[in-house]
Amino acid sequence: MAARSSPPEVTPEQEPAPRPLLAPGLRRRPRSRPHRSGIRSRPPAGRGPRDYDPEADAGADIAAALAAAKQDGRPVLIDFGADWCVDCRVLGVRFRQAGPAALLAKYHVVKVDVGEFDRNLNVAERYVDLGTSGIPALAVLDPASGDIKVATNQGEFSSARSMSAAQVEEFLKRWL
Repeated sequence: MAARSSPPEVTPEQEPAPRPLLAPGLRRRPRSRPHRSGIRSRPPAGRGPRDYDPEADAGADIAAALAAAKQDGRPVLIDFGADWCVDCRVLGVRFRQAGPAALLAKYHVVKVDVGEFDRNLNVAERYVDLGTSGIPALAVLDPASGDIKVATNQGEFSSARSMSAAQVEEFLKRWL
């Protein structure tokens, strides 16, 4: 068996200079790869519309939707989620597809941003149990009384990325 030799020592003068990671003047692109659904895991900062507005007043938005629901008899659908959540973003895409979009027109939809489970939790706890549902979580409110008709407390949409538009449409039909 041959004896192992240790590598030759390198003096500081012989050590190569570190190479720059990028050519001068180039900026690094955000590191988010598309998910198989075609949606990035995090929206690039400052680009594109947000589905969940962190500045919105969730309580006031729900109150306005309930007031409108009393007038026209359409139920209120509250969508609790966040823009960093892939399943929330996929559900947003599904909501804009033909079948679900036609059914959503029969609801007053309120999107509530829960941030990283550090925003609007006092509002969310009135309607869903985020501990068991995860996000996105949905609640449907009766137009006359404002009572909860349906809440996805069992995580029915927590893997929305694997749901088709037809499956989302089926849930929306069932809740009307």
